[in-house]
Amino acid sequence: QVQLVESGGGLVQAGGSLRLSCAATGRTFSFYAMAWFRQAPGKEREFVAAISRSTGASRYYTDSVKGRFIISRDNAKNTSYLQMYSLVPEDTAVYYCASPPSRESNYADSASYNYWGQGTQVTVSS
Repeated sequence: QVQLVESGGGLVQAGGSLRLSCAATGRTFSFYAMAWFRQAPGKEREFVAAISRSTGASRYYTDSVKGRFIISRDNAKNTSYLQMYSLVPEDTAVYYCASPPSRESNYADSASYNYWGQGTQVTVSS
């Protein structure tokens, strides 16, 4: 059974940084892409970043976080990370990590993901 557990959220001032972690269990971590989504109050869930399986050579970022967020993975630790810099109040949301059901899933396709963590709150104060 695939389980994803996020951690690292919190309250930070605008301009600050946070690193989110997503620990995965239940299958061979390196075989699958990983992604981060977020959902702000009253808004739809947004696809934030994704990283391809294995070495993670390919990465996707939504335009609003390009140059500020970095997605990475450590296959030895079965963990994906989202390093967030230069945070702004608009980044406030619950952040979810996700993984697809298939090794052949397109990592950059938000519809590919069907395993989800419970979410971690990120709040950026102005």
